[in-house]
Amino acid sequence: MDLEAMTVDAEGTLYVDRDDAERGSEGPFYTVYATDDASERWGYLCSACETVDNAMDTMGRIVCNQCPNVRKPDEWDAAHE
Repeated sequence: MDLEAMTVDAEGTLYVDRDDAERGSEGPFYTVYATDDASERWGYLCSACETVDNAMDTMGRIVCNQCPNVRKPDEWDAAHE
């Protein structure tokens, strides 16, 4: 696994796996790890704006807080709307 180091002011150094992605509406969300050996998953990097400022809900929806990139939920239930 080839991880790319990136420095985030509030978090320090994080490691991005650009081979592991989730489809987003504006571009993929790449998996981010807190450790260089990928033993501690941290979150996601939005490829549309290159930020880690995003959130995931309990249904698996990922929403970037800086741009309109969104990943649809894994499961959808009309009762949640």
